[in-house]
Amino acid sequence: MAVDIWDHSIELMIESSDHFRRVSNSREAMECLLTSWPVKSGKWFNLARKTCLRSLEGRADHVQAEAAFVKAAKEAGILRH
Repeated sequence: MAVDIWDHSIELMIESSDHFRRVSNSREAMECLLTSWPVKSGKWFNLARKTCLRSLEGRADHVQAEAAFVKAAKEAGILRH
C-alpha cells in the first residue's frame, strides 16, 4: 500500500467547540466519517467516504481524499479554522 499521510492535518470540532480531533490520513478520515460525523448525509460526505475508501484501496490519490474530506467537514460545519 502506498503511503497515505496527508500534506496537512485537518482539525475538526467534534461534539462541541471544546473537543478537537486531528485527522492526518485516509484511514483516520474513514473512521471519523463512520463513527463520529454529526450528519451522515450530504454531497461532500458521500464523496469523502468514497474517495477515502478508494485511497485506502490504492485507487485514488491521498490528495483527492484530503480535499474531499475538507469539503465534507466544511459542509458539516465542523472544520476548525
